[in-house]
Amino acid sequence: MELWQLEVFTAVAEERSFSRAGHRLGRTQPAISSAIKLLEVELGEPLFDRMGKSVRLTGAGEILTDYAKRLLRLREEATIAVGELRGLGRGTLRLGANETTCLYVLPEVLASFKQAYPQVQVDIHRAITRSITERILDGALDFGIVTLPIKNSRLEVLTIHRDEMALIVSPTHSLAARRSVKMSDLENEPFILHKIGTTTRERLVRHFNEGGVKMKVTMELASIETIKRFVAIGMGISIVPRLCIAREVRDGSLQALTIRDARFKRQLGLIYNKDRYQSQAARAFLALISEQQQAPKTKRKPAKP
Repeated sequence: MELWQLEVFTAVAEERSFSRAGHRLGRTQPAISSAIKLLEVELGEPLFDRMGKSVRLTGAGEILTDYAKRLLRLREEATIAVGELRGLGRGTLRLGANETTCLYVLPEVLASFKQAYPQVQVDIHRAITRSITERILDGALDFGIVTLPIKNSRLEVLTIHRDEMALIVSPTHSLAARRSVKMSDLENEPFILHKIGTTTRERLVRHFNEGGVKMKVTMELASIETIKRFVAIGMGISIVPRLCIAREVRDGSLQALTIRDARFKRQLGLIYNKDRYQSQAARAFLALISEQQQAPKTKRKPAKP
């Protein structure tokens, strides 16, 4: 079994097509088919069910997929590690983060990082916590910034941000003149929330249920920016991180209130696979984050890893 065969196998598995895999790898379709056939003969099991122009993994193919990805990741790590012996000053930093983090946390951090390491390419994968965690564990991402808590023995977790959740209403809403409310005051209010699946939303709904108040969710949106706009024009109310609403509260387009019996705190954490080799770029980023956590109010030039 050769690594190039596993590369072909992985491409076919991900593209679910021999022709698309060939296009991706710059090889002809017969060459792709031949490589898969050799692999199947060696393993003694079919790896794909052929269904017209598309293919689907067999049971043996499903088993091989995880091993193939791990072996290809190891090849990539070995190449990076050897390359760094030559003082390689480039590299790629792969980060996973949700929308809020991308908009309100990462810009300042990445500005400092890029100033110190301008040749490092930064790729940001925007997703929810569950997806980011999976991609960290399978080696597709170097770091993720996710909502805590998160527990996994393979992950290292560093808390990097603490924030409070705030109730937001439009300036014309009947609650706008108040500074705080109770959960029971919101029982019949139309809530605009993130789509189902986000960690913060699940915690909010569970907390209200435990307090005996059922949230009346009338709208689900995929973006906090969109949620803020809809709340500002009076379409409903929402609960969002205070970090996201500083500008709107200053300009008066939104009013922020405290929920007295539901003081929601949110923590963001940097996570990474502690068993995976870290590239020079990854070590530099971790050093910067660690330094900022130790001296958050002092701007320093990040230390070289």
